[in-house]
Amino acid sequence: MVEREAPRILCAGIVVLDEVYRVKSVPPVDSKGDASEFMAVGGGCAANAAVAIARLGGRVSFAGPLGDDAIGDRILANLADEHIDTAGCVRLGGGHSSISAILVDDSGARTIVTYADQRLLEVAPSNAAALVARADGVLLDNRRPKFVLPIGKEARRRGLHIVLDVDKPTTPDDPLLAMATHAIFSGESLHGTFQGQTAANALMEMQKASGGFVAVTDGPNDVLWSDGGEVHAMPAFKVTAVDTLAAGDVFHGAFTFALLEGQSLPDALRFAAAASAVKVTRFGGSSTAPTRAEVDARLRR
Repeated sequence: MVEREAPRILCAGIVVLDEVYRVKSVPPVDSKGDASEFMAVGGGCAANAAVAIARLGGRVSFAGPLGDDAIGDRILANLADEHIDTAGCVRLGGGHSSISAILVDDSGARTIVTYADQRLLEVAPSNAAALVARADGVLLDNRRPKFVLPIGKEARRRGLHIVLDVDKPTTPDDPLLAMATHAIFSGESLHGTFQGQTAANALMEMQKASGGFVAVTDGPNDVLWSDGGEVHAMPAFKVTAVDTLAAGDVFHGAFTFALLEGQSLPDALRFAAAASAVKVTRFGGSSTAPTRAEVDARLRR
């Protein structure tokens, strides 16, 4: 039997350098604390998803805006170490690449402060058509809308799967939602978009507005999803969280990978949940995204 070639996936959106500190608890205002561990790793929704896809065995490229500074050099070097093609990245002359300070406490929860050069929000891709030309599907985040919108349009024109990571609150008429074939919200962004509604009701409203597949992840709670008509729930894996940083991004990357492999929607969601569950048991953000063998082992258990 001829082995099927791994899907080729383009991820586009935000990329950050994460400086991650492991602390017993987040220090109160106007105080000092000690960290038991420290790590500088690549970050950002779409960039973390690209790392997850690469670890799972996908062929992946990343495109996004960053500065032409030393931080940007470190970001690109991290992605290259993961065998991710970054030819589609655009470096803003005189711009500052995004950087985050992140505290991860003993419960695994994270507190994030990010510096972002606002000029990066105005950067567009050099050639969206060329970026999409060799892709089997794309994953976009909504943190860099002006950069990803032309890519989404090209992917839509080619009839590709477009997975949208809705990481920040939006509106039902967001053009990115209109072009996405699969939109996955964080719990925070869904409740920020539909304030005062339950997750299930908010998801149904979003599904009616977009017409496509929608889902929401919410940490250890059930993954809710709808492909029209009703909301389904998939239980999350029960694990002891050590570090939840990048867990949602790993979920998005793994879901996209499984979807383009040809897995059914329930199976792709289960695969993504298993990948995320493995990730949260280890400190280090996206640097501890699991391999395919680790995800398969988690599913067998």
